[in-house]
Amino acid sequence: MSYSLFKKEAQELTTILDFWRYGVSRANEHELVYGHGTDNAEEDIWSLIAATLSLPFSVNPLFLQATLTQQEKTKLMDKLVARIIQRIPVPYLLKEANFCGLSFFVDERVLIPRSPIAELIQQQFSPWIDADNVTRILDLCTGSGCIAIACCEAFPEAMVDAVDVSVQVLEVAAINQKRHHVQEELHLIHSDCWEQVPAGSRYDIIVSNPPYVGDAEMSILPAEYQHEPDLALRASHNGLAVVEKILLNAHHYLSEQGILVVEVGNSQEALIEAYPEVPFVWLEFAEGGDGVFLLTAEQLQVCFNA
Repeated sequence: MSYSLFKKEAQELTTILDFWRYGVSRANEHELVYGHGTDNAEEDIWSLIAATLSLPFSVNPLFLQATLTQQEKTKLMDKLVARIIQRIPVPYLLKEANFCGLSFFVDERVLIPRSPIAELIQQQFSPWIDADNVTRILDLCTGSGCIAIACCEAFPEAMVDAVDVSVQVLEVAAINQKRHHVQEELHLIHSDCWEQVPAGSRYDIIVSNPPYVGDAEMSILPAEYQHEPDLALRASHNGLAVVEKILLNAHHYLSEQGILVVEVGNSQEALIEAYPEVPFVWLEFAEGGDGVFLLTAEQLQVCFNA
């Protein structure tokens, strides 16, 4: 379906409800893929419409019958074309995503926040660590800074370091650092994994959502995910290259009672096969998600301090 046909059909639409119904129908027709904050067409298209019209997500149902202006109709149709024809995820179209109940600026420089690690942060990583004893946290491969900033909120007395290899990515993290007023608590570090992390630093929690998608999996990712930066998704060595860097060095940077938490997604089986002797704890999430492991400082010391 072309933009011109979309535009022609839009002239027959009048109300917000018309556009919502139309968008859901076209989304289903084009078999869109979800996973960037929503998991179905109705919520995905509604989130796009509500934000474009500056309406709350839980709007008064009476508003759905409201007649749109021509300018609003054009604006909405442009957004629907981008979502349905170009398959751009909604957060990129809105320049905003939610994580841990917080709003973050996002664009195509960074991965769209969606990690199940959010659930752990909201629980202050309980029961794996005593929150009262957490004074320093490290977020490796920080991207938008969502994990690091959520940790600032969950542990207001802690200092948080956030690392990324890309200067452009850290520019986005800095926007969110300022948005959430955590300039004093959060320190952004330009570094390829551990390289620029201060020697002798000890962290109570090291957390990471690194690139972990192998070449084979990258080739079959849905179009929506192809809009995300390759740097944030792809990793060599069957998706394990960055994860291995983290594993091999984490024990040098953890406090005695510290923990390492890393998301590896579909590379879970490859990681277990590569390190059969490592006692990974694979975490379960009430809100869904998998492929996240936890190791203690003691376990890492035993396994990797060769």
